[in-house]
Amino acid sequence: MDRYICIHGHFYQPPRENPWLEFVEREDSAHPYHDWNERITYECYAPNGASRILNGDRHIIAIVNNYSKISFNFGPTLLGWMEKNFPWVYESLLAADQVAMKNFNGHGSAIAQVYNHVIMPLASYRDKKTQVLWGIRDFERRFKRFPEGMWLPETAVDMETLEVLAESGIKFTILAPHQAGRVRPLEGGNWVNITAASLDKKKAYLCRLPSGREIAIFFYDGPIAQDVAFGGLLQDGKLYAQRLVAAFEEEDYPQLVNVATDGETYGHHHRFGDMALAYCIYSIESQGLAKMTVYGEFLEKFPPQDEVEILENTSWSCAHGVKRWCDDCGCSTGSHPGWNQKWRRPLRQAVESLSKDVSRIYEDLSKGLLSDPWSARDDYVEVVLDRTVENVEGFFRRNAAKELAGGEKVVALKLLEMTRNAMLMFTSCGWFFDDISGIETAQIMKYAARAIQLAKEAGGRDLEGNFMHMLEEAKSNDPTAGDGRAIYERAVLPKVLDLSRVCAHGVMSSMFIDGKGNGEREIYCYRLKSLELKSLGSGKFIMNMGKASVHSTITWEEALLQFASCYIGGLQLFCGVSGYADEISYREMLKGLQIAFENHDVPDMVRKMDRHFGGRTFTLKHLFRDEQCTIVNNLVEDVLDVIMITYEELYDTHYPAMKLLNELNIPLPDAFRATVDVVLSGKLNAILESPNIDLEELAKVCGEIKEWNVAIDRHHISRIASERVSSLLKDFKERKEDFDLIFEAGQIIELLTQINVTLDLWKAQNIYFDIVADMLRHGRPLEGNVLNAMKRLGLLLGVMFPV
Repeated sequence: MDRYICIHGHFYQPPRENPWLEFVEREDSAHPYHDWNERITYECYAPNGASRILNGDRHIIAIVNNYSKISFNFGPTLLGWMEKNFPWVYESLLAADQVAMKNFNGHGSAIAQVYNHVIMPLASYRDKKTQVLWGIRDFERRFKRFPEGMWLPETAVDMETLEVLAESGIKFTILAPHQAGRVRPLEGGNWVNITAASLDKKKAYLCRLPSGREIAIFFYDGPIAQDVAFGGLLQDGKLYAQRLVAAFEEEDYPQLVNVATDGETYGHHHRFGDMALAYCIYSIESQGLAKMTVYGEFLEKFPPQDEVEILENTSWSCAHGVKRWCDDCGCSTGSHPGWNQKWRRPLRQAVESLSKDVSRIYEDLSKGLLSDPWSARDDYVEVVLDRTVENVEGFFRRNAAKELAGGEKVVALKLLEMTRNAMLMFTSCGWFFDDISGIETAQIMKYAARAIQLAKEAGGRDLEGNFMHMLEEAKSNDPTAGDGRAIYERAVLPKVLDLSRVCAHGVMSSMFIDGKGNGEREIYCYRLKSLELKSLGSGKFIMNMGKASVHSTITWEEALLQFASCYIGGLQLFCGVSGYADEISYREMLKGLQIAFENHDVPDMVRKMDRHFGGRTFTLKHLFRDEQCTIVNNLVEDVLDVIMITYEELYDTHYPAMKLLNELNIPLPDAFRATVDVVLSGKLNAILESPNIDLEELAKVCGEIKEWNVAIDRHHISRIASERVSSLLKDFKERKEDFDLIFEAGQIIELLTQINVTLDLWKAQNIYFDIVADMLRHGRPLEGNVLNAMKRLGLLLGVMFPV
């Protein structure tokens, strides 16, 4: 068969980590999920690793890993996050690549990506090289092989970028059809100017570079990709397959119909898009319409017969080349008609100016520390991938100009981190959207702030003033947001932290979360070790005092600090931290604060803390976001319990009157309505979160919720109930004789369906499918009530149970 189909998914999210914590903090805009990475994982990345194929009755007949059938790339920073937070999804990607290598003659389905999604034509040659090398090394660590191809962010390309790819050993990349300029046969002849419409996109082309190197280029089918991303093609997987097959020419020669879109199209942008993709591939393969392939396999079988010249400084998502990332070109999401993007140019100028300053500082200060500063930066990805002490020491053995002392290693690591953050601040999403006030632009400003801080700490160079001055020219479309400087001051500067704030966070949080004030604990990318701790009081009047050391696992910076943290009830929590000077002043601090505390003299405590800590005090506002939410919720829990008791008393007292009003179809007064909603929602939540669910009580509460038409938080209830059902099936998978678990899971689904709570049964379906497959493999007979329960559960889950 000479008809091949390749579907490529570019799976990517910008790096979202707080650059001081190396952790993605809670993002409220992603509610009900913790952050956008988590949300899109549930909506897209995970479903594509276990996608469903349905029969005519809409029952699941197969679960497949789409990644093993398509070509894909994942952003390295996203994979790093996924490896830590969703290892089971991460493993499905690696497994898919191994399966693909067996199915596609040794060619995996994964290709690499430029490290943190910078727009390559706008990057310096030095950054281009590092971005490519880091992308390759990250890929090798994860997929255990060298990548054949590499995805260019936004397919933005120039000849220098292609040179870097070819020099690094990359065989091919993928571009949009309008990025081809002219073509001719490899053996020579006249060049022919082409357009996106006239270009033959069903074969590979060779691009000969000025250096004499070569790289293959595939051009995806633009109209089909457009309809996948923005049309209705994913409403029906069969229709998607037919559209792909219809693109073949009548001529009998090796043809490759290939499409490329954002991977998030399959599930995040289009719900159930992963299932449309799965059924599309199933239709093509089961009917023998074409052979699914990946670019590497097709390139090996059918090398280029024509060469191409590209149009430089072009991309797939900007009709004006690459101006979307540096100018007000008119390209936007379209979400805010009338807005302009004049802020893009001054923002680009600000970060480019900062980047040049950082490069000069790096070169100046790394002399005598690193034998070749820029080669060391290229090699620094090994540290980013593995920050163990042994690995970092290995990096220094390879790159240090001499045997470095401890303090010199700290300076070197700060300089390297400075240059890493300077690259991260060029992540494309900072310019892609409609306004400078968006979270993506604030994120790149955070990387800029971290680079600025490290430049000052490592070499005493203050770059912030000029950077903020340049940001003043970047005006937001939202008058309440102000300009870039105002956004930087409001959204970025409060995130800047030092070791004192890390210590304060650790001391305050330990008083409420884990109670581990003593010993050593990890706080994101820091280690806090308590050297002495004195605890006073209990309940709502507590004070912890002592000294501790704080160590950064990123820069190896550390400090010896003294602290005092006091909680005086309600939300009144404050902490003072300063450098440990000497034992005499330290003991004076302990004694003075203890006297004030034992006298319950809060004003005196505050005065003494100001004196001992030089006004460097912290409150709940300075806690890192996730622990801040946890602690605040803990502190108000007692108050909420009292309020709930009051509501329950009102509910019981006035139940007859409310019941009568309901029977007479008379709308409940607001006070009654609020009482009913709060009490019954609370009862439902408590039942589902209890260690052992009382099904009779659940049925009773669900009946009352239905009767009273209670306004419940369906997103929250769906999440905890879905996890409960999955947990029951997971337990049954381990305890195969405990069929009560099957009955309980079915009952929960049925009861919550009655009150219009739609459960996310994706995990449960996967587990159920495995259970049934295991039963069939081992010939375990089912009969009677057990058989009926399994069939019933399969029906509720939408999974076909084989008779």
